[in-house]
Amino acid sequence: MAGDDSVGRLKVGWARSHMPVLEGIRARFQTERPFAGLTLSLVLHVEAKTAALALALQAGGASVHLAAGNPLSTDDDAVAALQSEGVDTHARKGESVAEYRAGVRAMLDAGPQVIVDDGADLVALAHTDLPDRGSIRGSTEETTTGVTRLRALERSGKLRFPAIDVNDAPMKHLFDNRYGCGQSVLDGLFGATNLLIAGRVAVVAGYGWSGQGIASRLRGLGAEVIVTEIDPVRALEARLEGFQVRPMLDAARVADLIVTVTGNRDIVRAEHLRVLKDGCLLANAGHFDVEVSKTDLEGMAVEHRRVRPQVEEYRFPDGRRAYLIAEGRLVNLAAGQGHPVEIMDLSFALQALSAERIAKHGLTLPLRVLPVPEEIDQAVARAALAPLGATIDEPTEAQRKYSESWEGGT
Repeated sequence: MAGDDSVGRLKVGWARSHMPVLEGIRARFQTERPFAGLTLSLVLHVEAKTAALALALQAGGASVHLAAGNPLSTDDDAVAALQSEGVDTHARKGESVAEYRAGVRAMLDAGPQVIVDDGADLVALAHTDLPDRGSIRGSTEETTTGVTRLRALERSGKLRFPAIDVNDAPMKHLFDNRYGCGQSVLDGLFGATNLLIAGRVAVVAGYGWSGQGIASRLRGLGAEVIVTEIDPVRALEARLEGFQVRPMLDAARVADLIVTVTGNRDIVRAEHLRVLKDGCLLANAGHFDVEVSKTDLEGMAVEHRRVRPQVEEYRFPDGRRAYLIAEGRLVNLAAGQGHPVEIMDLSFALQALSAERIAKHGLTLPLRVLPVPEEIDQAVARAALAPLGATIDEPTEAQRKYSESWEGGT
């Protein structure tokens, strides 16, 4: 269904009015035009907050092209608003896999100098279909999954252009992954199911930054939370935070809800489905829809039906039922509205400034996965303080010299 650009403009306007850091960057971009004459291709979740980023980049002189980062995460009204502003946008809610891939292809065909990616699908296509780096100066990456793919390219010596790892910047993982996922995943669950969290046994698979946020919010709403992990350090951290830590095979027997957030595949698979508690809800908060094995669900179920717009029931031969939320896709966007606006203000500010760095210096940066420069991270943090009414101290000259001297701490 086509979106309504007037409704989309209202949604985008609401987002922009609550994104003061990005709006400050947009104002500077409009004056300095750092992207003049450049093409930027973005593969992201296309909704109102993303539209604010696209318009900020466009204000900087870029020819902006945007495609969906997930078939179910698009807001059609935001698409209509972007198209009315001249942003070439390839996305619609519920698009087919073929349409999704065609959108990513269109981003490469646009001949970008800068890529802004979410999951590294566009970067992967560029490495498959371009004989060299083409006109690409570099890319930025938003997700753990995408960074994992980029590092694999780097290890193999096949990375053709520099990539800035926005995902692991402190201003991203501390806030977007922890507070953003913590709120938005529950938003998606509430919208899809209208069920109570309190009193349920909730399993969180993966205790990275996103898992930490989800686990703490579930506990705050009265759930009994179990964490599953493969990393002993993270498992110990979860245990010392008061969570049970158990293997998925044990946790699945008692779980009322399982949320996967690992960035890997087949976290819930046949061996777990065989012992799954009747009525268990299955949701994925990882980037790709591979964490809950739909192949195993479909192969083991004797009946499969949709019971709510975002809930599919799978019934097994013994009568047990499992409920898959949002087709196993990113639950906070497929069934919700994504991260809170203020959180994406920080993440997209990092993306905008990292894209600017690629535009200016990409041709001279090393062919590596690079961190967000500390000065960019600090600038975003400082800009975010004032709207929250927070101010900080500045070190005295004596304190500065002390911390910089070899005597500091002795």
